[in-house]
Amino acid sequence: MRIISLNANGIRSAASKGVFEWLREQEADVVCLQETKAQEHQLTDPMFRPDGHHCFYRDASSKKGYSGVAIYARREPDQVLTELGWDAFDNEGRYIEARFGNLSVVSLYFPSGSSGDERQQFKFKAMEWITPIFDGWLNSGRDYVICGDWNIVHTEKDIKNWRSNQKNSGCLPQERAWLDLLFQQRGWVDSFRAIKPDAVEYTWWSNRGQARANDVGWRLDYQVCTPALAARARECSIYREQRFSDHAPYTVDYVE
Repeated sequence: MRIISLNANGIRSAASKGVFEWLREQEADVVCLQETKAQEHQLTDPMFRPDGHHCFYRDASSKKGYSGVAIYARREPDQVLTELGWDAFDNEGRYIEARFGNLSVVSLYFPSGSSGDERQQFKFKAMEWITPIFDGWLNSGRDYVICGDWNIVHTEKDIKNWRSNQKNSGCLPQERAWLDLLFQQRGWVDSFRAIKPDAVEYTWWSNRGQARANDVGWRLDYQVCTPALAARARECSIYREQRFSDHAPYTVDYVE
């Protein structure tokens, strides 16, 4: 089972850069997209309904052309969920979940706090609010994989300029401590670290300067799994050869 996660930074922009041609070659079972930046009625071109895929979108209703998540699946899900119960979060189009038997695949776009203190406080509130939801998933008996842009790096290996970013959103001690809580105390597993414990690879680069060319990046994109599913993760890769967005696609292959 192959799952791909990508923050598209605008699905129409990524489409113009060849992302759907690339996806067709990957033969993924499930594709999770974040930051689609579109309303579904704007995606009438057949390319946004790839052949052989069931396609589901959760757009932002509070601010058009903002945020938004999607799931493409080869197999039709038993159920698709798009709300977690907090309007401020749900209406920004940040969560969609597809259920296949005992497996849940989530496309999650976690808030960024980089635009200022108001959004950083919203991010902190979201971290606190969603933790018991994650606990519920972990204890549900279902296999979960939470794909997406979490907008947080975890360790020094996950960011090029560790020291200079300690006071910047996405690398704040409180944010990283929250990932410690999820991974080290709650039991969630970062699939990348499970497969490549010592690798230094990034999934996002600033558009400023030559960040991507010089690999001055951050690893913000994850597939976070319940332990039983993580044990079935065999290979993973971050695709950098083509530039579809300021993020790179992250692929994980799981044994079924």
